[in-house]
Amino acid sequence: MNLEHIKAVQRLLSEPQKIVIVPHKNPDGDAIGSTLALWHYLRNRGQEATIVSPNDYPKFLKWMAGSDQILNFERENNQAKARIEKATVVFTLDLNHLGRVGQLETLLTELTVPFIMIDHHEAPGEYAEIMYSDPAMSSTCEMVYNFMEFLGDLDQITPDIANCIYTGIMTDTGSFKFSSTTSRTHRVVADLIDKGATTTKIHHRVFDTNTPGRLHLLGCALKNMVILKQYRTAYITLSQDDLDAHDFQKGDTEGFVNYGLTLEGIIFAVIFIENRDEGSIRISFRSIGDFSVNEFARNHFNGGGHNNAAGGRSELPLKATALYFETLLPEYQDQLVTES
Repeated sequence: MNLEHIKAVQRLLSEPQKIVIVPHKNPDGDAIGSTLALWHYLRNRGQEATIVSPNDYPKFLKWMAGSDQILNFERENNQAKARIEKATVVFTLDLNHLGRVGQLETLLTELTVPFIMIDHHEAPGEYAEIMYSDPAMSSTCEMVYNFMEFLGDLDQITPDIANCIYTGIMTDTGSFKFSSTTSRTHRVVADLIDKGATTTKIHHRVFDTNTPGRLHLLGCALKNMVILKQYRTAYITLSQDDLDAHDFQKGDTEGFVNYGLTLEGIIFAVIFIENRDEGSIRISFRSIGDFSVNEFARNHFNGGGHNNAAGGRSELPLKATALYFETLLPEYQDQLVTES
């Protein structure tokens, strides 16, 4: 974050503001953790702040302090609209383009107030007057920590803020195993622990709270896995019928895509999940090494993200999407068979 933008933030926060904080649609641990951490920080500074989420988020993230204050735009539409229309500043966290906020996009684009972006995805849009964008960062949560440091407020990190930031870093780094995890990331985490982050409890709440339906759905997903050894690729399909048969709840498929990468020799893993209500297929891509799933998602599935983790969508039916995906692999065979 450059000095000019830091000073601009300091000027804005030196006066009372009505602040709205917005994560991306289908928010994950990094999105919820970063928005809640920022919300606590701003409120502790005496600012009026509200988080408006485009839609609901997984139950395993709802233990974080303040989560009961998040407005769900789909469920609490009138209240959320009222807060947005009165906003004097808008923070967008963990998203690089307003197209990622779903139905909130129209409302936000009509605002004429300052926007502040904090995000670690590639190719950021230009909607924000103040941008803190760094694709090399492990997570938006680590960037929120840095943001507070830029403002000279690391001493304002409470145990609640530490828990929120730790959760986002932990989930977006795959429990600190992804290549985006740096020595700086570990130093940040060490400070969060010193400031009260309850690491064992956080890990248990996020990863060790399964339901029978989720475990059975995982079994279904693994049974549906297709392994293409010649392309060092594995993919999973889950139909709407599969989800319905196992009492699917938001967040139940979190982490399923990573199972493909546990297979010896596999460096590219994908999951295709049908959403009949939206008439589309949600896709998650993961890779090991130099193969860029970000470029793959951008080129073929109207998506993007990071080099080793990205998302996308397809308007084709589930089987047609999987078949189309398979037709693309020969184009990338040289990249996929190269040792990483």
